[in-house]
Amino acid sequence: MYITDLHIHSHYSRATSKECTPEYLDLWARRKGIDLLGTGDFTHRAWREELKEKLAPAEDGLYRLKEEYCLEPGYRPEMRTPRFVISGEISTIYKKHGKVRKVHSVILLPGLEEAERLSVKLEAIGNLHSDGRPILGLDCRDLLEMTLESCPEAIFFPAHIWTPHFSLFGAFSGFDTIEECFEDLTPHIHALETGLSSDPPMIRKLSALDRFQLISNSDAHSPSKMGREANLMDIDLSYEGLKKAINTGKGLSGTIEFFPEEGKYHYDGHRKCGLCLSPDEAKAYHGKCPICGKKLTTGVSHRIQQLADRNEEVFLSGSKPYESLVPLLEVVAASTGYTTASKRVQNQYQELLYSLGSEFSILRDIPIEEIKKVSSEWIAEGIARIRAKKVICSPGYDGEYGTIKLFEPGEIK
Repeated sequence: MYITDLHIHSHYSRATSKECTPEYLDLWARRKGIDLLGTGDFTHRAWREELKEKLAPAEDGLYRLKEEYCLEPGYRPEMRTPRFVISGEISTIYKKHGKVRKVHSVILLPGLEEAERLSVKLEAIGNLHSDGRPILGLDCRDLLEMTLESCPEAIFFPAHIWTPHFSLFGAFSGFDTIEECFEDLTPHIHALETGLSSDPPMIRKLSALDRFQLISNSDAHSPSKMGREANLMDIDLSYEGLKKAINTGKGLSGTIEFFPEEGKYHYDGHRKCGLCLSPDEAKAYHGKCPICGKKLTTGVSHRIQQLADRNEEVFLSGSKPYESLVPLLEVVAASTGYTTASKRVQNQYQELLYSLGSEFSILRDIPIEEIKKVSSEWIAEGIARIRAKKVICSPGYDGEYGTIKLFEPGEIK
């Protein structure tokens, strides 16, 4: 079984960490327990050159970091060497059916040569040099067509499909159906990315999406955020194995999700006024902030409700299972009463990795009693509560992340 995170960014994207380099992406993939990760930002020429310099071919269509660039060999000998697949996110802003559309899409490719070829085509459309995630004035349908013409083996999927401002179904700039967006090329869309503010049962409220595979990725802008969402894949470790899993579901064993309440667009609201509202509460105010009168940001829960034809969240027969997790650093912080940035939390996090293995193995597999032996009773209890989904959720809204608490106020004290 492999853990994959296919949507991340390099240090050439805006608002990203300087550590989004091949070296640190590899290092954090080892820490997290990610076996296969996207490179991000393949359209950026300087990033492609850096990838050519620092990556070496591995299995068919995949790459690995060259040994001379490895920052450390890993914490334990059983930790596997991560693989990279060429990936990138593209923002398209254009007018269609009388409305401005802003949609993000992710493209995976079987090699750097294919990335070079497609990038040359896209350079004729817009500027690829100022941002690792370029903005192009191109219809999504036409982007898909150009991608498939350049590389028929490309994998193309809409990113974080519910984000209000930049997504396929976004409340402010998206579409109501996939067919509206991709028209005659809709049959080439096989998978949809859930995004941080929704999970599979929420999405399955739309019967029109039943035929699509649901995948989850971190969209990380810093290496430490990788794996906050990910995919479980039982595949041949190759580009072809990855493509088969995404396009057909064969080999896609499930996903690892945020608790959707933690996503920063789960509920409606207005961040400037500190107002967070459920869909029903937002309807009562007719989509206007009752404090200042400005328009509320429609959250993912509300947008799904607008399009849904099923009343309840459903888990279809044959649907892939999913797990909801909280990053280990956040677990340690919640279990000690300190912030994730504190030296104490950072040290305890490192000790757990050195003693027990990767973050995913600690969160998902290692017996609670074993965790308790090398940490504290509270950290072990926090992980046990996550596994049992016994968490306290305060929803995110209007760009403000929600919070997941593992303990009631005063419990640790």
